[in-house]
Amino acid sequence: QVQLVESGGGLVQAGGSLRLSCAASGVTLSSYWVGWFRQAPGKEREFVAAISWSGTTTYYADSVKGRFTISRDNAKNTVYLQMNSLKPEDTAVYYCAAASSGATIYNVNGIDYWGKGTLVTVSS
Repeated sequence: QVQLVESGGGLVQAGGSLRLSCAASGVTLSSYWVGWFRQAPGKEREFVAAISWSGTTTYYADSVKGRFTISRDNAKNTVYLQMNSLKPEDTAVYYCAAASSGATIYNVNGIDYWGKGTLVTVSS
């Protein structure tokens, strides 16, 4: 059974930092592009960042570029999202996602596996 389990969410003040982790079981993450999405209350789930199988290619939404960094440790079957300079508008449930293709990792309909999410709350 494939499981993606996010951790590291919590409450932080604006300007602070958090690091999210996505640990996988039942699947070898090195065979997948892995991304992070987020969903704020009343809004659609949106793409945040993605990383290629080897980690050599990364993509970011414009809203987080320069503040968030995605990375992976294939030996640990884990992907990370370092979030710095957090803003209240970053408040959302953050989801880890895996896709077999880099062409579909941006699209919620192109995801093979989802985690259950971790809540990030940024206070002003």
